[in-house]
Amino acid sequence: MASEKSVLLVDDDPDIHDLLRKALRNQPLTIDSAHDGSDALARLQARPYDLVLTDLLMPGMDGLTLIGRIREIRPETKVVVMTAANTPGNLVAAIREQAFSYFSKPFSTAAVADAVMRALDSSQNVDEIVVTSARPEWISLKLPCRMETADRLTQFFREMRMGLAPEQQESIVTAFRELLFNAIEHGGRSDPEKKVELTYIHTSRAIIYYIRDPGEGFSLDHLPHAAISNRDDQPLEHAQVREGLGIRPGGFGILLTRKLVDDLIYSEKGNEVLLIKYVD
Repeated sequence: MASEKSVLLVDDDPDIHDLLRKALRNQPLTIDSAHDGSDALARLQARPYDLVLTDLLMPGMDGLTLIGRIREIRPETKVVVMTAANTPGNLVAAIREQAFSYFSKPFSTAAVADAVMRALDSSQNVDEIVVTSARPEWISLKLPCRMETADRLTQFFREMRMGLAPEQQESIVTAFRELLFNAIEHGGRSDPEKKVELTYIHTSRAIIYYIRDPGEGFSLDHLPHAAISNRDDQPLEHAQVREGLGIRPGGFGILLTRKLVDDLIYSEKGNEVLLIKYVD
């Protein structure tokens, strides 16, 4: 970073402040502390901060109310949420309030510190993700075709309670990330002026992701740059095609996703996909 950035830590637990200060001590940051929402709001009214790292459950003003007030008085400020109250409602509310990232307690301080630095280095506007449905069982979003946005959303869905075993949840989140990357890179050509539509649905029997990209679509029968098209005796044939086309290394997304979920269904045009994982 070109200049020292400012961070406000907001949590009623002094131990959290100590942990995060230690995690961030080697970064070029000015760090202030507030132990409740009212104190944090007073500090924000007095001066701007580049980022606020806040708990949700605090005496007096809770974290979600604080985030709403931040959006009113300091709309350019990025917010990272950390909370023991990891409910679908709180997670969805954090997305709606344009939190940059979200972690449930207990968390890895290294992961939170990394998220803080990525948020501070990001040039993304806080209002780039548009929420069109915010029910915990039906979340619909519109987002710009940026890889960074895909990484942000992956963290939110990694924290979403889906009723799955941890390894199953990580599998479906990994599959979702691969499909979202494909939609952004191939459907949207990584053009932030174009939008991807995303819907997450959680029923009693299944978890479903629906992704629609702005591209012209494709046919699964003609994807020479993807591993799914490789011949059995040429497992890396697609890599040569990608190199010739100037495409980044990869191309394993669809093949990997099919192994991680129960159903993967594309529309006839190919720019819409359903990812389905059945709940036992």
